[in-house]
Amino acid sequence: MAIMITDECINCGACEPECPNTAIYEGAANWTWAGGTKLSEVELEDGSVIPANTKQDPYSDEFYYIVSGKCTECKGFHEEPQCAAVCPVDCCVDDPDYAEEESELLQKQAWLHAV
Repeated sequence: MAIMITDECINCGACEPECPNTAIYEGAANWTWAGGTKLSEVELEDGSVIPANTKQDPYSDEFYYIVSGKCTECKGFHEEPQCAAVCPVDCCVDDPDYAEEESELLQKQAWLHAV
C-alpha cells in the first residue's frame, strides 16, 4: 500500500528528504519519474511511453504530496516508511486506493532503481 499525506499536513517539509524514491513533493511542485530514480522512460497506463524527466502536474496545490507510483513504503531501504516516522502530525498514512503486497512494493523498488 502506498502512503498518502492527509490535509492535516502543516507543510513542515520533514518528510521530503527522507524518501529514498523522491516520491514526495511540495504542494504545487511538478514532479518527474526520473527524480531520485534510474528511470529513463516510463510506459503510462494508456500504453504511451514518455521520457522519465517529463514534468508531471502536481497532485496537490496546497500540501506536500506523495506520488503513489513511486512510493514503495521504503521497502528495500528501511523497516518502516520514513515519511511517517518523521511526520510531527502523523499525516503520512496508508493510501487505501493503492493496496500493494510487499512483493509488489519490492518489484516497484527494483524497477525504480534498476536493482
